[in-house]
Amino acid sequence: MVTQIARPSYETETQAIARQLLSATRESRSFLAQMRDQMRWDDKLLDWAMSHPGLRVQLFRFIDCLPSLQSKPEIARHLQEYLGQEEVELPAALKGLLGFASADSMPGQVAATTVSTAVETLAYKYISGETLKPAIKTLERLRKDKMTYTVDLLGEAVITEEEAQSYLDRYLDLLEALTQASQSWSKVPQIDEADGKPLPQVQVSVKLTAFYSQFDPLDAKGSQEKVCDRIRILLRRAKELGAAIHFDMEQYAYKDLTLSILKEVLMEDEFRQRDDLGVTLQAYLKETEADLNGLIAWAKERGTPITVRLVKGAYWDQETIIAEQHDWPLPVFQHKASTDANFELLTRLLLENHDYLYAAIGSHNVRSQAHAIAIARELNIPPRNFELQVLYGMADKLAKALVKQGYRVRVYCPYGQLIPGMSYLIRRLLENTANSSFLRQNLEDRPIEELLAAPVMADEITHRQVRAQDLPDGFEPAADTDFSEQAKRDRALAQLQAIRPKLGQLHSPLVNGKRVQTSESVPSVNPSNPDELVGRVGLIDVAQAEEAIAAAKAAFPGWKATPAKERAAILRRAADLLEERRAELAAWMVLETGKVLGQADPEISEGIDFCRFYAAEMERLDAGYVYDVAGETDRYHYQPRGISLIISPWNFPFAIPIGMTVASLVTGNCTLLKPAEASSVVAAKIAEVFVEAGFPDGVFQFVPGKGSVVGAHMVKHPDVHMITFTGSQEVGCRIYADAAVLQPGQRHLKRVIAEMGGKNAIIVDESADLDQAVQGVVYSAFGYSGQKCSACSRVVVLEPIYDAFLHRLLEATKSLNVGIAEDPSTKVGPVIDATAQNRIRAYIEKGKEEATLALELSVPDQGYFVKPTIFVDVPPTGKIAQEEIFGPVLAVMKATTFDEAMDIANNTLYALTGGLYSRTPSHIDRAKAEFEVGNLYINRHITGAIVARQPFGGFKLSGVGSKAGGPDYLLQFLEPRHISENIQRQGFAPIEGAEQ
Repeated sequence: MVTQIARPSYETETQAIARQLLSATRESRSFLAQMRDQMRWDDKLLDWAMSHPGLRVQLFRFIDCLPSLQSKPEIARHLQEYLGQEEVELPAALKGLLGFASADSMPGQVAATTVSTAVETLAYKYISGETLKPAIKTLERLRKDKMTYTVDLLGEAVITEEEAQSYLDRYLDLLEALTQASQSWSKVPQIDEADGKPLPQVQVSVKLTAFYSQFDPLDAKGSQEKVCDRIRILLRRAKELGAAIHFDMEQYAYKDLTLSILKEVLMEDEFRQRDDLGVTLQAYLKETEADLNGLIAWAKERGTPITVRLVKGAYWDQETIIAEQHDWPLPVFQHKASTDANFELLTRLLLENHDYLYAAIGSHNVRSQAHAIAIARELNIPPRNFELQVLYGMADKLAKALVKQGYRVRVYCPYGQLIPGMSYLIRRLLENTANSSFLRQNLEDRPIEELLAAPVMADEITHRQVRAQDLPDGFEPAADTDFSEQAKRDRALAQLQAIRPKLGQLHSPLVNGKRVQTSESVPSVNPSNPDELVGRVGLIDVAQAEEAIAAAKAAFPGWKATPAKERAAILRRAADLLEERRAELAAWMVLETGKVLGQADPEISEGIDFCRFYAAEMERLDAGYVYDVAGETDRYHYQPRGISLIISPWNFPFAIPIGMTVASLVTGNCTLLKPAEASSVVAAKIAEVFVEAGFPDGVFQFVPGKGSVVGAHMVKHPDVHMITFTGSQEVGCRIYADAAVLQPGQRHLKRVIAEMGGKNAIIVDESADLDQAVQGVVYSAFGYSGQKCSACSRVVVLEPIYDAFLHRLLEATKSLNVGIAEDPSTKVGPVIDATAQNRIRAYIEKGKEEATLALELSVPDQGYFVKPTIFVDVPPTGKIAQEEIFGPVLAVMKATTFDEAMDIANNTLYALTGGLYSRTPSHIDRAKAEFEVGNLYINRHITGAIVARQPFGGFKLSGVGSKAGGPDYLLQFLEPRHISENIQRQGFAPIEGAEQ
């Protein structure tokens, strides 16, 4: 909770200082007048972007893509594709540039040269140098202006351990180079000393997450160990060189763990006396006041101050999107005024505790800096304990004005190549062109009173739903567990031990409301440790299957007559129970099916969403349709089919059986759930929830049994009306064929819904963001050891980036932690059983015959583990490129053109999921139109479909039926009926609205 405090005692002084600073930063001519007088392309781009929102988006997308383009024709083509759309309003000068006939023509070359030069110039306004030499010259220019600095290596994602080590090595080299350069620098007392003591002339800023490629709040202990090893190396070398280290803050998900790690390592005897270290806090986060209070208490205990750089925050859009996508509380303030007000509150709190924490106030807002100065003056804060900061290229006149007033000003100076620098550049452009930006408002000559008014905390909301899709009334998606919160993380991990005393129990079938004894049971073991018995599950025989079908037949009339709202209410009760038992159910999944917690928890959300979504959908469908005309009522409505058999898989042991079963139940069908043997304990837990939720006897029955005997018997049974199956193509096709046979006494044709897997490809073209692409492919291919029907088993890479992509792919895969599923550090666990293990190994041996083995990771000896494997030089018609392996095996193929890549991707019997990583609009459009898959994912991983948002299902040999979690899925479980009634009597018919 943010404390809102009026600070009238500082307002007069703040206003006076702010007006003085503002006067120094303003020029006589307006911003737009300056624009008209200048012909510099970088300024023109900003002017146009501010004036045309559609252009702003497309221009920034083009800038993001530009460094990856290898030639002038490519640049010209992308320029046309991004900016040539009709809805993009362009100034006449730029329209002329885009009027070339072909990308490789002379006008196209001119356009490419002009725009790429403009963007490069723009980048160097915010990036201190592409290499160290020009960066050092920038630092020396700053020092001549009596400004000090902190240097940051550009780069957003460290996705391999090779890159994490390189990050450390580059910083060690940077410290050496800066220290050597500093030896020739003249002393500048304003920035090189304070209170009679020298200050470090060298300071660098580092990202904690970049020290470990698998940094993950869920694996807090493992992440801390890996990160701290590298932090200590850096801190020791910095001490030897007399350099300062500052730790940047990144995304909200990493905040708590970042603070926890730093608090612990900086308490170590070796580092406890260091006062040349710092950490960043972000004022746009609602929790920052509590975080700052926590740092103050910690610093008092530590006894030696560190610096807190207070900033407003650079990831607002990203944090908002992530929260909305996960249905999590919004961590950031929604209003700029609230962030500004919080910044002032935090400034006061920080400065009041300057004896324990040094303050570095980072802002380009004149009022924010003036407010800090006013407080510092009143409290008479020593120069060592207080400095002001700006970003390179963002507030030069403000920085010079602050220097003139005698303050120590530090400039945040990123340096590095343009490709890793694009994300940073885009953030700076967004800040410069946002309507709420102080810099823009100042340049537009807003009234001084408006610019310098005290910010007021606005009414803030906890959640913000801005969903584009039309969700049914009454459906609210479940939120995955946010494992960045320690309490939730601890609770989930504790359940893995809490359920252990319950392992080994017998779980009996449920027939007609009673638990039945069986002559046969099947053991279910932990695939990470097959010696550990998770449980035994009783298997019904044919006679018991007959009993279950008879019970369903008897219960059907009553269930059919139950109002849809009552059926939906039971689903909602089930959803609530599933949410209550979330941590426990996820733990069962981890132990029985080897699914790591980070993937098990979202599956709980999916199961809950199925219950709530189908409940709402049934209420919508129950209203039917009215097509009345004068003298006649015409009504269209639905009725259930009858007895429904659900045959569920083991790879999504929770979400899929729940989704198929509740869809059948809520539509009024009496339903039998026959789970896969390997995940039957999880299914038994689902059955417990359904019984507690209140499904009547005979309406829902839990009938585990041998698929080849009992399953086949129920599929062929004349009283079964429909079969819903998810599993292999072989079994699915057999079910489809058996169900088509009209049995003696059968008076209906059976409906079959079958999802039967895929051979899914991701295309990576030459314009792709390789950080995104490598991470997405690795996650899609090796998440749950490749045992998802949606998993990526083929990646098709365009030739210009093939080598760079392959290198990072191999290194990223090497960096994955392979181990038992319950270890929070594990990214790749076991496969489901020995049969799967042997089958996948056979495919790997076949792959060695027909392709080149590029990578094969080591795995634990115990358990059903298969080495994550990558093949290259894979022929598109080879077995490992055509057959579903269902394991951690990835085939990498090279394509010379996008046409060839599309042909390779589509050359398969399946059509389930596919992906494209591209920043080329025409490639994206072609994939949308021509990529033969049921679910296409662009610039994101291809697994983990979300109910209602990404209805899931394919075609060709990937299955038959509508998409699960979609608006027409329930229709498959219903028979449509139409009733027309002539309501005339002796020439009279009621007329609605007629006078009586």
